[in-house]
Amino acid sequence: MLKKILLGLAALVVVFLIVVALQPDEYRVSRTAAVAAAPARVFAQVNDFHNWEAWSPWAKLDPNAKATFEGPRSGEGAVFIWAGNNEVGEGRMTLTQSRPNDLIRIRLDFVKPMEGTSDVEFSFKPQDNQTAVTWSMSGRNNFIGKAICLFMNQDKMLGGYFEKGLANLKSVLEGPRKI
Repeated sequence: MLKKILLGLAALVVVFLIVVALQPDEYRVSRTAAVAAAPARVFAQVNDFHNWEAWSPWAKLDPNAKATFEGPRSGEGAVFIWAGNNEVGEGRMTLTQSRPNDLIRIRLDFVKPMEGTSDVEFSFKPQDNQTAVTWSMSGRNNFIGKAICLFMNQDKMLGGYFEKGLANLKSVLEGPRKI
């Protein structure tokens, strides 16, 4: 009887491993929002990591996170390094491409809770009197990442943060201007 139970458990483990292995290697999460501001204003807000505290949904999860900046204040080569609680983890963002009022690309290197690298992109498209801002993240899931995605909807989870961040960005840019 014990032998049958162990064989059954081994079969379940093998099936689970096969299911995980068959999951997609690549992922992409993307959200878009319209902001009542010129592309230049929206671009400037995202192009400078010093501004992110005002609208990033992760900044709100750990107000005591340690943040450091390297390189230029904004644009290509700007670096943001953070270390925070379990909700925000630890990592580094490097701005790799900055095309004024059009596109920003960022390399996102996670250290904790799980190591990994993702590509982040912001695009800015004029739309009547507004700017359509699209925030995307893509990358590759390793085996553990694929297993986690079986139990957590990555698009829904990350997409929710992107929606919050875009709403915060909209609020910052559409709110009363400081004089």
